[in-house]
Amino acid sequence: MANLINSLFPPESVAFSVFVLSLTSAAGLFIGNIKVFKINIGIAGVLFSGILLSYFGLHPNEKILEFTREFGLILFVYAVGTQVGPGFFSSFKKDGVRMNLMATVIIILGVLITVALFKVFKVDMVTAIGMYSGAVTNTPSLAAAQQTIINTPFSGRVNQISVGYALAYPGAIIAIILTMIIIRAFFRKETEADMENISKHQNVSEIENVSVKVENRNLDGVKIEDIPAIDSLGVVISRIWKNGNLSVARCGDVIRLGDVLLAVGTKNNLNEFLKIVGAKSETDLNKLPSKIIHSRVVVSKKNVIGKKLSETSVYSHNVIATRVSRADVEFIISDDYVIQFADNIVLVGDENDVLRAAALLGNSPKDLNHPQLIPVFIGIIVGVFIGSIPFNIPGFSQPLRLGLAGGPLIAAIFFSYIQNIGSVSWYMPPAGNLMIREIGIVLFLSSVGLKSGDSFFQMLISGEGARIVMFSFLISMTPILIVGILMKFRYKTNYLSLCGALAGSMTDPPALAFANSLSHSNASSMSYASVYPWVMFLRIISAQILVITFLG
Repeated sequence: MANLINSLFPPESVAFSVFVLSLTSAAGLFIGNIKVFKINIGIAGVLFSGILLSYFGLHPNEKILEFTREFGLILFVYAVGTQVGPGFFSSFKKDGVRMNLMATVIIILGVLITVALFKVFKVDMVTAIGMYSGAVTNTPSLAAAQQTIINTPFSGRVNQISVGYALAYPGAIIAIILTMIIIRAFFRKETEADMENISKHQNVSEIENVSVKVENRNLDGVKIEDIPAIDSLGVVISRIWKNGNLSVARCGDVIRLGDVLLAVGTKNNLNEFLKIVGAKSETDLNKLPSKIIHSRVVVSKKNVIGKKLSETSVYSHNVIATRVSRADVEFIISDDYVIQFADNIVLVGDENDVLRAAALLGNSPKDLNHPQLIPVFIGIIVGVFIGSIPFNIPGFSQPLRLGLAGGPLIAAIFFSYIQNIGSVSWYMPPAGNLMIREIGIVLFLSSVGLKSGDSFFQMLISGEGARIVMFSFLISMTPILIVGILMKFRYKTNYLSLCGALAGSMTDPPALAFANSLSHSNASSMSYASVYPWVMFLRIISAQILVITFLG
């Protein structure tokens, strides 16, 4: 097969390289989708298909492989940064601080175990660094290590890192899921209670509405905006029933005893609001015949981005905004709410008024689905520049650079967090982001695999290959098992949240899928997302530090 393919194309030609890269990608994606005991290796299948095709004699042009490897890496980490950027800093709020500290400890323990294996068992450090990246299922750290080793005396062994990664990766997926099962077995009663509690908490935190009858005499003649605790509770009044007439509520409307208000907020906060205002009304304002509608409006006009809703003329159309969805998170609109591109705002009012207000915000899903390419390339330019800046750290023999893995990641996180500069928006449609990310990682892994075939099989059939698999299992399982048991025993962390954080600390989607299968709750996904940005950054930096410290 290899001889036939080689005979069809001129040696070292672009056509041959493109053909082999495409064949590697297609075969690898197929392999990655094969499930064994409901577990698949996913995108890592591309790496293994590249190794196999390389072993059987398909060797594209080396320079082309270097380019596709580096460009694929840039696309991948930039897309990852764009995805995690909006929630990067908010992930350190509330419980996110503890979860991120937990993930940091897991990373440090993994690095220390890798160093211990190098010192005690004399594991080759080049292979050990790849083993570290594979054992934590983190492809960007592999890329960062390969980028950094190029500037060391070991640059000729850059492919050896990917060999360690490939040997470690499959066992790592099993180790993470096995850890979750062990923790559940140790704390069976607690985990069952956790699943019940998280379900109740999720219902409480969801935004809903309730019709409230005004019965507090102290509120007779008070404006809606002056109702005690209405701002602190995060409650919005969208409609008012007064003297048999239903109308859109305004902040300056005066309420009277017997009026009925449609209040929007979380269940707990609405219960507190009921205590202040009166009681739940038998008249459900949502079910009354009326011309008043509520509609979700997508922000797609650039001239409103970065403004407060009150700074636009939306409210002049006799509508009220109650809630907004951003990055799959829904919250009540407050006075300091600033409009961002692709926000999904709920407007309440007469149908014609809502349509006019929606036109001011854009409300064009078609515009959202059209990716803005100029900001993407600006971000990549800035990222490559940042990655090339050297900075000195005391104790290191050479300056540290974020490289093509770290620079674009930092730039993407920054730009996607600030969302826009003037009319230039760094919003990327989810489908577009996914496409760029998948193309990038496929190009990177296929290039890495095609350059590593011979070395992989030489190590696999030797005794060293078995040692690498065993040692990588220690790197994968030991830190998360120790920290997981500690978090459950000492800090009583909810089991579902803990599983999500453990999966996030290893940036492992298959482990997250397993955690999500344990319950209908989104607790695992939320904790995964809260640690993912910080973990991704630390994994990249830690791999570079290992290279500079022991190979620089």
